[in-house]
Amino acid sequence: MNDSEPWTPPEGSWASSAARRRNMQAIRSRDTKPERLIRRLVHANGLRYRVAARPLPDLRRTADMVFRPTKVAVFIDGCYWHGCPEHYVSPKTNPGYWSDKVARNMARDRETDQRLTEAGWLVLRFWEHMPAEESAAEIIRTVEKRRKSVSDEGISI
Repeated sequence: MNDSEPWTPPEGSWASSAARRRNMQAIRSRDTKPERLIRRLVHANGLRYRVAARPLPDLRRTADMVFRPTKVAVFIDGCYWHGCPEHYVSPKTNPGYWSDKVARNMARDRETDQRLTEAGWLVLRFWEHMPAEESAAEIIRTVEKRRKSVSDEGISI
């Protein structure tokens, strides 16, 4: 292929066209608009957290927000990539590949929840379509409640 020929994906590739490939590569895995808005609201209420951090060092997955002292991990899941029951629509192009990909993401999410729970973490998951104010309020309530239980009762989380 020379420089004047357009790029074409290999046979059977997830990139069914050059345009699709560009679109898929442009999708952010962190710092999405819903994440940034929720983080801004939580931060404005005085809570501090880690962004895109691993809750557990041996778990090769990152949470969108991590509150280490209270062991709360927050995930803001995209409706398409995580299979939202309200908004997920299987694509018309290469539906088998994409439906399998989303199913694997959902299975990984359940495994992540299980592993974190077994390690004493509380997992909060929100869909990207949920109102940011509601998600932020729940995060704030949960983290403050866990902080209080730690300080009042001397319980180690």
